[in-house]
Amino acid sequence: MLRSIASTSSSAAAGVASSAAIRLRPAAAASASAAAAARRRISPTLLARTRFYATEAPKKDNSPTEEHKKKDADKDKDNSKPDTSSFKNALDNSIKKDKQLPGNLGSLFGSSSSSSKDQNSSSSDHKHPPKDESDSNKSKSDNKKEGSAFGGVPGGNENKLNLNTILISVFSTYVVYRLTTPSTNTREITWQDFRTNFLDRGLVDRLVVVNRNKVKVYLLPNAAPPSANGQPIPVNPAGGQPGGNSAFWFSVGSVEAFERRLDDAQRELGIPSHERIPVAYHEEISTASTILHFAPTILLAGFLLWMTRRAAGGMGAGGGGGGGAGGIFGIGKSRAKMFNQETDVKTKFENVAGMDEAKEEIMEFVQFLKNPDKYTKLGAKIPRGAILSGPPGTGKTLLAKATAGEAAVPFLSVSGSEFVEMFVGVGPSRVRDMFATAKKHAPCIIFVDEIDAIGKSRGKGGNFGGNDERESTLNELLVQMDGFATDQHVVVLAGTNRPDVLDPALLRPGRFDRHIAIDRPDVSGRKEIFKVHLKPITLDKKLEIDIMAEKLSILTSGFSGADISNVVNEAALIAARQNASYVGEHHFEQAIDRVLAGLERKSRVLSAHEKKTVAYHEAGHATAGWFLEHVDPLLKVSIIPRGKALGFAQYNPRELYLMSKTALIERMQMTLAGRASEEIFFGEITNGASDDLQKVQRIATSMISAFGMDKEIGPLSYHSDEQGFQKPFSEATGEKIDKAVRALATDAYENVKQLLTEHREDVEKIANVLLEKEVITREEIRNLLGPRPFASSNEADLFLDKHTLRRTGDGGVSAPPPPPEETGGLGAPGLAATAATATADEPGKV
Repeated sequence: MLRSIASTSSSAAAGVASSAAIRLRPAAAASASAAAAARRRISPTLLARTRFYATEAPKKDNSPTEEHKKKDADKDKDNSKPDTSSFKNALDNSIKKDKQLPGNLGSLFGSSSSSSKDQNSSSSDHKHPPKDESDSNKSKSDNKKEGSAFGGVPGGNENKLNLNTILISVFSTYVVYRLTTPSTNTREITWQDFRTNFLDRGLVDRLVVVNRNKVKVYLLPNAAPPSANGQPIPVNPAGGQPGGNSAFWFSVGSVEAFERRLDDAQRELGIPSHERIPVAYHEEISTASTILHFAPTILLAGFLLWMTRRAAGGMGAGGGGGGGAGGIFGIGKSRAKMFNQETDVKTKFENVAGMDEAKEEIMEFVQFLKNPDKYTKLGAKIPRGAILSGPPGTGKTLLAKATAGEAAVPFLSVSGSEFVEMFVGVGPSRVRDMFATAKKHAPCIIFVDEIDAIGKSRGKGGNFGGNDERESTLNELLVQMDGFATDQHVVVLAGTNRPDVLDPALLRPGRFDRHIAIDRPDVSGRKEIFKVHLKPITLDKKLEIDIMAEKLSILTSGFSGADISNVVNEAALIAARQNASYVGEHHFEQAIDRVLAGLERKSRVLSAHEKKTVAYHEAGHATAGWFLEHVDPLLKVSIIPRGKALGFAQYNPRELYLMSKTALIERMQMTLAGRASEEIFFGEITNGASDDLQKVQRIATSMISAFGMDKEIGPLSYHSDEQGFQKPFSEATGEKIDKAVRALATDAYENVKQLLTEHREDVEKIANVLLEKEVITREEIRNLLGPRPFASSNEADLFLDKHTLRRTGDGGVSAPPPPPEETGGLGAPGLAATAATATADEPGKV
């Protein structure tokens, strides 16, 4: 302790060295050598005391010499920045650090480093005392801050909690150890030891049988039986007193056998019956056995309590908007996260593209809250809420993030699933707390993502009778949305991709006044989205972002914003994987093929016959698509296995919203062209067309049962939910629909079969090129077959010639695959895959 004090406060010691030396040797001269000698002869204890009590020596008796003054002046010149701390302040700081030494390990380990610094500045401290108290106060405040770094005052709650946990754990471990460990004052012996060293020598006062399996031996006062080597066995003093603790004990298997052996032994020793050792019987409850008896129950209760507190603590911790107490008392608090002007939200409206109409609607809501007087003075009421609906990946949540980044009002964000918990009443409580928080921060915006988790139509949730927690949450949401005062400007935004399952009461005006549909972007929207995602990408210097975005937007028909973001990211990853310094066109081509068509299966090697079959199958698709008017323009044909497909033909779907019966039939014909080509050239069919047949069945069924395109069925639509248990038509009508669907598919197959027979040579040309190159583009097909014989296709061809990416030098293909076909849709067939992997491996499986 003293040694540490002396080292940490060497500056003070050095400062008083001269005066201490003068007091110890008043007759000695005040020279540097004399002061150093005096310091060396001072013990650490004397140094410490000198630090505490030393004052400046009077100058009248011991004035410094001229040599001493000259040395001090030289030292002052060397110090460019003299220390402004005073001698008194240095002592106070040292004393304070010394007092904090037991609890401040940082000062202990840093003592040596500070010692050298204090020695260098000791002379300056002694020569330049402070002129006022400001420097001293500043130094004290600095020392307080320095001490708090180890004491944990500002942010030491966590350290304090950890220390308490450690102390409780150590104490609990000690208590359990003391309860379960036998006392060291007693010693276990055997029956033979008891007979030889105790009973035969007459040292036993009494015996106590405990729980019928343990015998405690109580000795006479001052009895010390010898051991086997003749030395006395140490005995607890209390053990020799009647009623005291036993010093020895031994175990017995049977009380009856023990009593017989004890009687026999005393009989052999000739002890009269009235002088024999008394034996008592006690039943004791062991603390350790009691704890072990209840240990499973205690552990289970503790585990359940820990799980409950952990879950409730997570609920309370996530509630940025709800606030309040955490733990079990915060379980009903809202978990909505609060965003405001101080929150760093990087997403802005400029980062949102491809949804101009929806963005205008949301921006109008922000303006409602920023400047409500503009609307209220005209008598208008601020809308209560809006629902953002659309397919996945179209940017609903992104639009909400941009709203949080742009709005100058508080923004609460919460997921619909956060209202549904295992505890009854938690959902309604969180809804109330969320709206209470929004009212406090009004004007405010609430965004509920995936609201269909709690907003499903009542009666369709699958519960048969009884109370449903989800319905209670929905009822509370309905009340809160239509219950708060109109002067409290709180707007509720919600996102979902299932607007059809929402409760009608939730969608009515007064709650969600506006329904904003966000669909997949069109060509111009995809171009703007590509511009946003291409900005951070290091492109080839020869490429311009506008031109590249326009090309990619043409070739990615039907892509959502998430699909576009994934394609751009994949392109950058591919470029990095290839150690490229920039991202080029071929990287985007590979990325699109990778995202939609799957990874190229280089390990899947087809036999010569299988490869030829796939080539003629794809050649049939390409030839039929080239000579049919109402199908989508062909982009590429490949027989390279990708994903589950052994080959595919890619098209550029046109953005059409109305399709005629002729157009649908031609699409069916093009889809069946691969199977027809196999039958024409090989005289047999394979299971490779199973995917094509599913698409044809879907189109034909929709034409008959949903679009009313059959004369016999008439203008009726029997379209119903696929999960329904009952069909919306009779058995007779169902037979008519099946017959009409079969007739449509059969006619389409016969027509395309006739078409391919007429253009047999064209099919063989394309098949031969595919067998040679494995990939053929629309430019090569046009060179083989000539221009398409339709006037309407000339404009489309010119458009593609202008925007289509060319073949790259590394063998890449020039066009991406079209988007996958949506379930139940009647758009382009998309990827005309010949067969899935499972189908190709299991012949005969359809």
